[in-house]
Amino acid sequence: MATAWLSLGSNLEPEKHLRAALLELRTMFGDLVVSPAYRSKAVGFDGPAFINLAVSLTTDLDAISLNDALHAIEDRHGRRRDVPRFSSRTLDIDIVLYDDLVLDGPGHLKIPRDELRHAFVLRPLADIAGDVVHPLTGQTLSQMQARVPDSGELEVVRL
Repeated sequence: MATAWLSLGSNLEPEKHLRAALLELRTMFGDLVVSPAYRSKAVGFDGPAFINLAVSLTTDLDAISLNDALHAIEDRHGRRRDVPRFSSRTLDIDIVLYDDLVLDGPGHLKIPRDELRHAFVLRPLADIAGDVVHPLTGQTLSQMQARVPDSGELEVVRL
């Protein structure tokens, strides 16, 4: 069994899609550790605010199979892949860390995710896995989060 840490986000009906995604993840993987949810501005494009959160789960799927399962959840929620990569979306689920795996590909799959430099990914992860060590930097997620100027821009929200 492996532990995977995921980042979930949405800026199109985010409460609806994130609640439904959590339900699907619980059905597929059982118990989850779920962070608080945070509202933040869109990064890389002009659009509605996002709500982001993090999840930790255990799985017997390898990283590529897990990524495929997560894409299927996104697809069931109307995720469009025929639009620019940085645009509004109903649901985005990324594997940010998978045990201490370092992986580049296939496709856009990269573990650990480069988005760990953004507060909207790092802060929710640090909330639930602050002592987890980044396999490339050797820093804990809490140490990394402390160095990211963000936190005033993130607003805790209830799902």
